[in-house]
Amino acid sequence: MDRPPGFETIRAIAWDVDGTLVDSEPLHHRALLHGSSAFGIDLSDLPDQAFCGVHMGEVWQILRPRLPEALVEADWLAAINRHYVAHRHELSAVPGAVETIRCFTARGLPQVCVSNSARQIVDANLDALGIADAMVFTISLDDAAAGKPDPWPYAEACRRLGLDPAEVLAIEDSRTGVTSAVAAGLRCAALGLDEGAGYRTISELGELLHLVVGEAAAPVR
Repeated sequence: MDRPPGFETIRAIAWDVDGTLVDSEPLHHRALLHGSSAFGIDLSDLPDQAFCGVHMGEVWQILRPRLPEALVEADWLAAINRHYVAHRHELSAVPGAVETIRCFTARGLPQVCVSNSARQIVDANLDALGIADAMVFTISLDDAAAGKPDPWPYAEACRRLGLDPAEVLAIEDSRTGVTSAVAAGLRCAALGLDEGAGYRTISELGELLHLVVGEAAAPVR
């Protein structure tokens, strides 16, 4: 794999979390069903990947016709988040995620997380993987003026890092996230997506070490 032009200038890494660092969609789906059932709502007909990459504010709007009129969004979200956080130790890291993060840390590259999930969920994911100490900061949906695909979350990450967007590499696994990162001017590597304009496709996270520092892939243990 050739090292793409511009990747040699990368000075920081901005990680998406759900689906990129942690295989969280199954738990998100179970939490949605369990949290909703507390209010007498049966969503068992939804496919497992119904809302992959969609932030919960949009999920609320999509499902609103199926929810009781008196239900308050904050109460519904709190029930879903409680189940997710309580079951966070059921989560598994995406292969190569922890190893790649540790390799970047050892080489002095600042790393941050930019997520469309709520603060509680981001913190639960990082706790489950044991990588909170590797992140300079995290941006959650609670912090965002607008969630992905809007460029704001990644633009804000670059502002906090004090870096030009072209010096920051976003790692994503969804079109929603890629759209946000590219619009904000970041370099972008897309895990498992087909080739497209404005980003580099990777098949596994271990490839990032070569892209960024020109070394062999991080070992997966």
